[in-house]
Amino acid sequence: MRVSPIAWISLLLMTSSDGYSVNRYTFLTSSASTMVAGVFAKDGYFKSSPTTDTGGEANPRYLDKDVQMTYGTDPDGNPRSRGLLVRRFTGDSTPFSFPVSPIRLVKEWPEEPPFTDVDFSRADEIFDGSFYAVPRFVYHIDEPAVAALTQFYRKEIKPKSDILDICSSWVSHYPLEFPKTMGRISATGMNAFELKANDQLKDWQQRDLNDNTELPYEDNSFDVVTCVVSIDYLVKPIEVLKEIHRVLRPGGKVIISQSNRCFPSKAISMWLKMNDRQHLELINGYFQYAGGFKPREAFDITAEVPGNSYNDPMFIVTAVKK
Repeated sequence: MRVSPIAWISLLLMTSSDGYSVNRYTFLTSSASTMVAGVFAKDGYFKSSPTTDTGGEANPRYLDKDVQMTYGTDPDGNPRSRGLLVRRFTGDSTPFSFPVSPIRLVKEWPEEPPFTDVDFSRADEIFDGSFYAVPRFVYHIDEPAVAALTQFYRKEIKPKSDILDICSSWVSHYPLEFPKTMGRISATGMNAFELKANDQLKDWQQRDLNDNTELPYEDNSFDVVTCVVSIDYLVKPIEVLKEIHRVLRPGGKVIISQSNRCFPSKAISMWLKMNDRQHLELINGYFQYAGGFKPREAFDITAEVPGNSYNDPMFIVTAVKK
């Protein structure tokens, strides 16, 4: 498989927060897709073929889709088209099991936030829109972690809920039935091509929450807000959580999921100095300073994989609006 230089750089940057590099073979095969070759242009369009059920079952393990992108269609552009086959993990029909273990949050945070500007600094302070301009039709966590999150959503999110997925991409990891059983499913994210490819969304807005923390929705619009392995990239997480509180209905729930993978150049400084347990305490602190939430709950939902010595961990912090 041929990978563009830009995509290969992105692959090399994808490491775990504890410093271990992602195995090239595992990452490429688990994504089951080629990365986008060529340079993103601001003017273009996207289309995808109908999703193909590769298992022939009610709940297949994988879904394949042909993605076609055309860009450079402006008057001064050089029109080009790119296509790739992407494989989506549905979270179903796997050999994994999904234990849910509560984690007690014990850190006592001071009355005022103790954070400094350095805590939220990053190695790469260049405009985030440039970093995320090239669409990445890949997974940033492995299949067991995706499946664990999907199963957790199925148990925790009630039918007919209106859902917002922030920091979203071409997948939201929701169960296959959610577009039919839920109400509105909306999203914000950095890359328009990726969001257009997300067939579980009813609407989306391209939004850099590090540049503008305001969510483009009315007060009390959603029952659930999700954020998948992305809170470590937010330089104003407390402000973002205040916005989440605003758009949630009373009694609405936030589900923050986190593993140990990240782009270290874009993760905030203090995150890189912490372990998994400390990350959960930090997220809990963010909620405390945002205000308006009931006491948070944390869980280890890491999947159990038969005969496998390692798979990505998956942790959850939930919060309910007062």
